[in-house]
Amino acid sequence: MTLLISPACRDALQRWLDGQRALAGAADNTVTAYQGDLTEFLAFITAHKGGPQGLGALERITVSDMRAWMARARADGIAARSLARKLSAVRSFYRWLAAREGFEPTAVLSTRAPKFRRKLPRPLAEDAARAVIDTVELQSRRPWVAARDVAVVTLLWGCGLRISEALALTGADAPLPATLRISGKGGKERVVPVLPAARDAIDGYLRLCPHPMRPSDPLFRGVRGAALSPRVIQGAMAQARMQLGLPATATPHALRHSFATHLLSAGGDLRAIQELLGHASLSTTQTYTAVDTARLMEIYDRTHPRA
Repeated sequence: MTLLISPACRDALQRWLDGQRALAGAADNTVTAYQGDLTEFLAFITAHKGGPQGLGALERITVSDMRAWMARARADGIAARSLARKLSAVRSFYRWLAAREGFEPTAVLSTRAPKFRRKLPRPLAEDAARAVIDTVELQSRRPWVAARDVAVVTLLWGCGLRISEALALTGADAPLPATLRISGKGGKERVVPVLPAARDAIDGYLRLCPHPMRPSDPLFRGVRGAALSPRVIQGAMAQARMQLGLPATATPHALRHSFATHLLSAGGDLRAIQELLGHASLSTTQTYTAVDTARLMEIYDRTHPRA
């Protein structure tokens, strides 16, 4: 697909991606997604215009061209949410390109994203989260493996960590302090308080772990001593939810959602929860208010006496 794109466009795209990685601090996965989205867009424009387009041609893209690209994407089965993400990448690239080349990117920036219903997080109830931890502990015949899995899921629920963040901890982080400095998406750092239950779970795991724990070693280890794979914890959660009859949404990430929702239910401040989760935008954190409202309405409908 990249062969259809002019060298000038490929070079411009690469410079923008390099800037996103170095200056904007975008994560590798984000940069890869940007590259795929923009390569597809530029390839479409090339085919739509009948041949390779230089930077000058990109400056002359019209609203009609943008509509044609979006129509093709929808015809190819791209969901509205995914198309909105692709359009966001195209807009970001065009803002940079317009500032660099000195043209007006109105046609691109004024293109409206397709409407879609934002998915609400699917947290676990507090008793279900506790049941998951208890069930995970019973799944391995190796006591140290059981303690490890309990420590990981306790961190996810008790500290609101992403699974990648929990598994990025090293021996230098043990024993866990009262607060952890976590490097999240895009290298953004946040400070997260560590509950005594999480510290106790980590201590219990470390006492049983048969592998040496040097400061540079991964804190959570696989059976053979290598860094623990996220798939192991995903598998442990899958077993637990089947045993407990929980829905397929009961994943490791659902424990992070549970952390936020339970804090909000207990009267937590939305801004503070935003900081604890490492959300760049408050609007992302605000989705949990919708979850909490929906839960309250469900309780109301279930318990309110009807005439």
